Amino acid sequence: MRILVTGHNGFIGKNLIQFLGKDKEIYGYNWDPKIRPDVAGFDWVIHLGAISATTEFDVDKVMLQNYEFSKWVFKECNTQGVNLQYASSASVYGTNTNFNEDAPKQPQSPYAWSKYLFDRWVMQQEHNIIVQGFRYFNVYGNLEDHKGDQASPYTKFTKQAKETSTINLFENSEMYRRDFVCVDDISQVHQKMLSVNKSGIWNIGTGTTVSFLEMAKLIAAKNNAIINVIPMPDKLKNQYQKYTCADITKLNSVIDHKFISVEEFINASN
Repeated sequence: MRILVTGHNGFIGKNLIQFLGKDKEIYGYNWDPKIRPDVAGFDWVIHLGAISATTEFDVDKVMLQNYEFSKWVFKECNTQGVNLQYASSASVYGTNTNFNEDAPKQPQSPYAWSKYLFDRWVMQQEHNIIVQGFRYFNVYGNLEDHKGDQASPYTKFTKQAKETSTINLFENSEMYRRDFVCVDDISQVHQKMLSVNKSGIWNIGTGTTVSFLEMAKLIAAKNNAIINVIPMPDKLKNQYQKYTCADITKLNSVIDHKFISVEEFINASN
């Protein structure tokens, strides 16, 4: 099986190529406004390439890469008869607390809007290929160091614990609960869905939640670190989703997959 992965140098892309490359022929492409990938001859394109920073407010820039380029990828795949998997995001749900795929959407950032608009557009198109969209929830795991401020709490907390033996945690972090899904699970779900002859959009999350405080405590215990509670800056107070939890009923209807818990992952890590 020949697969082209766009965004192959990103966090999820690196992990996915490492995993799928064990038994598949994998090629990569990273965004270049002057060079478009040739999708001919591939069995699948896995389209991950995007501006993923929720703090990017250059709307034109985000829409060009996340929406217009995604439309181009779909059209090329459809013309060439190449099946398509693409990365959507749980950010489309925004402040909504109903995380069923058909629930109302409340995107809060240009990034979230770009994902929502492409979801809506692509599912309205006629196509003769398989098109699968995946709404990732709060992804964490290895190979994320390059993301800086956009890295997951897992990566930030682990880095602080190892380097300073102290984890800085915003006050009231027990109130913020997220559906943290390991990047290893993301890769495995992508692989399993390659065998599903069905188009649609699916949530990828664990269906459970962990608070920032619970995660920090697990990492602190693993690394003999302490937790230092600090005030949350005013500019961030309205930027944090307080709660995310994937409804994975639809995913469970097409594949069988057991997700690793945050505690299991942290206890097994180096």
